[in-house]
Amino acid sequence: MPSAHAGTDSARAAAALERLAALHPRLIDLGLGRTIDLLARLGDPHHRLPPVIHVAGTNGKGSVIALARAMAEAAGLRVHVYASPHLCRFNERIRLAGELIADGALAALLEEVETANGDAPVTFFEVTTAAAFLAFSRVHADLLLLETGLGGALDSTNVLETPAATVITPIARDHEHFLGSDLAGIAGQKAGIMRAGIPCLSAAQDAAALRALQDHAASIGAALEVVGDDITWQPWADGGLTLANRRDQGAGITLPAPALRGSHQQANATLAAAALTTVFPEIGEDALATGVRRAVWPGRLHPLATGSLTRFLDAPVWIDGAHNAHGAAALAAALAGIDSGNWHFICGALDTRPASDFLAQIAPLAASIHCVTIPDQSASLSAERLAAEAGKLHADARAAASVAGALQAIDSGSGEAGRPVMICGSLYLAGHVLAANGTLPD
Repeated sequence: MPSAHAGTDSARAAAALERLAALHPRLIDLGLGRTIDLLARLGDPHHRLPPVIHVAGTNGKGSVIALARAMAEAAGLRVHVYASPHLCRFNERIRLAGELIADGALAALLEEVETANGDAPVTFFEVTTAAAFLAFSRVHADLLLLETGLGGALDSTNVLETPAATVITPIARDHEHFLGSDLAGIAGQKAGIMRAGIPCLSAAQDAAALRALQDHAASIGAALEVVGDDITWQPWADGGLTLANRRDQGAGITLPAPALRGSHQQANATLAAAALTTVFPEIGEDALATGVRRAVWPGRLHPLATGSLTRFLDAPVWIDGAHNAHGAAALAAALAGIDSGNWHFICGALDTRPASDFLAQIAPLAASIHCVTIPDQSASLSAERLAAEAGKLHADARAAASVAGALQAIDSGSGEAGRPVMICGSLYLAGHVLAANGTLPD
């Protein structure tokens, strides 16, 4: 085992993660057995957590959690968060009572998990989940917002017997290598986080996905409530909304326009508020409204106001982590509300899903599409391959050596240099841009 003097805290944490990741040859291997065994060796910290809202779904998980966290903290609650993936630093995955875990605490946790695990096979996500549960069990908080990594039923986070509530955000086809392409089957996996007698709040869903959720809830006796049916909401012209739950007798809750950009954030705010008030019915409308105004979720319709990358051109630069067709559709709808003209897109993508599904959504809004290889990602599509796909949908699509190179090319282009720029296609690309720009999430 490493000594206490083995470099800086961040280097210790990185070294522990590298050693632990090497214990299992596959990055993703769904199943609960290894996680349960590891947690047992650590004293079952997942049995000593604050009330948990467990969140699964394909799109919007992070936004719902960011909104719920902001609302809860505005009400004076101490909130833990477990989310993935991180954008720039692993610390972003574990938030303890409002603060990202410090390097020293993270390194010590990972080394403790490494000692407990020994040489047993374990995946990266199983290690991080066990470490997070250990951290959450030792620091007081009033609420834990827990995000699944992939799927639901077999996800490492799905070891809790009695969460306070479960949440399922919009379900779409994604990670088809692991979850398949059948929407009902994917929904069945997400439904695995439901528990008998525990409220489950769902976003509005495709008909096939909704039937699968309803069938699973009925089979185990979970209390399923669905936005648009059991939970109603009315959008307002100023971006605000009023929501009401049909089981309540009150007049509903009116919220201002969310700080998070895009009309889809109204539905996310509805789901977040409904879940939070299910667990904490005493939270007042003022706190909910304050939280909606304060919510921050880096890398999602995120303007780069300052930073080293903004010096390349005199035009607005934005980033977004949307990477599948559903997310790209929401992004395209939001962009039309930000600037009515065409956008320059800088795109990167992984080879885990068809790039054309994403590109088809943004191509109609494009002045140009510059494609890059995502740095340090072995699964990234090459810039040339992505540009070939983009060229089938837009006349001005080309490969670029880097994001900075793409920005310079846009700036030197004729006629459209003043158009806004959107960097998108992958959360990994968004994280690379934030790091290169010098604007790390906190």
